[in-house]
Amino acid sequence: MRIGIIGASGRVGTRLIEAILASPGLELAAALVSPGSPLIGKPVAGALEYRPAEKTIRSHCDVMIDFSTPAASLAFQDLLGDQRLPVVIGTTGFTVADDAALTAHASARPLLVSANFAHGFEAFKQTALGFASKMPGAEPQVIETYYARKKADPSGTSKMLASEIAAVRSLAMGFAAPETPIAVNREGDTVGINEVRFNLGSAEAAFHFTVHTLAAYAEGAIAAAQWLVTQAPPPGRYSLADSLTR
Repeated sequence: MRIGIIGASGRVGTRLIEAILASPGLELAAALVSPGSPLIGKPVAGALEYRPAEKTIRSHCDVMIDFSTPAASLAFQDLLGDQRLPVVIGTTGFTVADDAALTAHASARPLLVSANFAHGFEAFKQTALGFASKMPGAEPQVIETYYARKKADPSGTSKMLASEIAAVRSLAMGFAAPETPIAVNREGDTVGINEVRFNLGSAEAAFHFTVHTLAAYAEGAIAAAQWLVTQAPPPGRYSLADSLTR
């Protein structure tokens, strides 16, 4: 399977390249960076070089994995036009308008979008959502801990958790649930700790998910890419849950 990486020089992008090069049956077909990157023209593996995106990318890749920026991600989708090249998108920070634009692009190709591709995260999320659905009166809180250099705003993962918890509580209660609060911590070189706590007054339930290495995100994204290629779903927007259940 030939995989192209968008955001190839980033924290997850570099781990994706390492994982692909170490995996039999996978081939690194493109390592895309921003047009102003000093890496352009430098070797990645063998004769392959870092380069900016271009319209001919379809002839080289079976699937793309995108861990870049919202602007770069949407620019790449525009560049693809009506090409049916499937894309896994782990980029976060999209605005409401950006998200709507992604959905529009999904009419041309399969897009599998998630804020967190770490292996096992989806099961963690579904467990927390199941608890929220069965105990909608419990007061939830989402807590995150990431490395000290990460921006102080809540991550895309925490925003996703908070939004989906509020949605299932609203459905269970029959009226709009309050916004789920998010607590943000930044510590050392922590890769990622996600926690959901439910205060029941006389008791508390807590669900934890800890990522030890960035390789966890790369492994999950590659598994999602393999699903897109082997299952060949029609154009549309897919979630990580889709790749685990179909």
